[in-house]
Amino acid sequence: MTPQARVQAGIEILDLVIAAARGGGASADRIIADWFRTRRFAGSKDRRAVRELVYGAIRACGDVPDSGRAAMLRLAETECTLAPLFDGQGHGPAPIVPGEPVASGGIAPAWLEAQLAASGIAGADAAALLGRAPLDVRVNTLKADREGIVLPEPGEWLAAPQGLRLPSGTPVEQWQAYQNGEIEVQDGGSQIACLAAAAQPGETVIDLCAGAGGKTLALAAAMAGKGRLIACDTDRPRLSRLAPRAERAGALLIETRLLNPNRESEALADLAGQADAVLVDAPCSGTGTWRRNPEARWRLSPREIARYAAIQARLADLAATLVRPGGRVVFVTCSLLDAEGADQAEGFLARHPGWRAQLPALPAGTPRGAGWRLSPGADETDGFFIACFVSP
Repeated sequence: MTPQARVQAGIEILDLVIAAARGGGASADRIIADWFRTRRFAGSKDRRAVRELVYGAIRACGDVPDSGRAAMLRLAETECTLAPLFDGQGHGPAPIVPGEPVASGGIAPAWLEAQLAASGIAGADAAALLGRAPLDVRVNTLKADREGIVLPEPGEWLAAPQGLRLPSGTPVEQWQAYQNGEIEVQDGGSQIACLAAAAQPGETVIDLCAGAGGKTLALAAAMAGKGRLIACDTDRPRLSRLAPRAERAGALLIETRLLNPNRESEALADLAGQADAVLVDAPCSGTGTWRRNPEARWRLSPREIARYAAIQARLADLAATLVRPGGRVVFVTCSLLDAEGADQAEGFLARHPGWRAQLPALPAGTPRGAGWRLSPGADETDGFFIACFVSP
């Protein structure tokens, strides 16, 4: 592909990404993969270059662009090599017409940028949300230890006690250590969030929103494979991915339970008042993960955030019924909005007299309300809010 053809390919893909963002369709990653699947003429360098253009344009636009061309023109305002490629030659994009629409810049749509600012995320901290995420791994202490593990790339030690940061694009999944379950890919912030649960060997711990089980595996390692660890979710395909991961990791104590949405308590009735700890890694807006999914900010609305907040409150209340006297609920969202963080913590304490907030002793982050915050700008992790509530 010529440089001009790469730009035109990026514009076509951006049109699909924009339509998907407006209509709740596939992710940008999936759209890019599908686009190239039917275009075998594109080599690996072409795919890499087009992908860079697409994500560069997504990051350059604050609000949802009118078109892929408008988004690419926005990127061309900061990337001086792009404008000359709009020459109409071959498979390249048509020449730029003076005054034609160019997408607006910014961190996010104006209403969302304002909510972030009200939540203490502005300036450089807000700009960091659109950086590029690193590649972090967690050494699985059921099989190895960061002190002694030997990897093809040594990695930079993170604040998380078993965390390593590797160069982006490192083929970790091809390494023997990964295939043997000695390491797992997991953001350093996610690793730190798991520390807040303070899971101990022999305890009964519930991961209420386990998904594919990344945090569940970290809890299993903290428990040294001893005790009872129940991973729950309402998404059957995601939860089904945990079993092979747990087997590879040697996390044999993990049980799984598929829950019915809005009827979760029925499947958990036998655990009421029994758990030492419940981790609630609640569904959220994902504002803390924009470095990985920058188009996600185009999918949000005030109504959607309110919907997430209602789900989060309901799941935190459910977790409270599962905890023994003196046990703990650890509430986590990968969001930097107070509506999904500090406000949730305040609401939980108001609804549950006698419970108390306990700031977790974590190796990174800062207090936020009754909880703790990790952010890309301050901590070089994904963004998280973490709160720990202790039962009377």
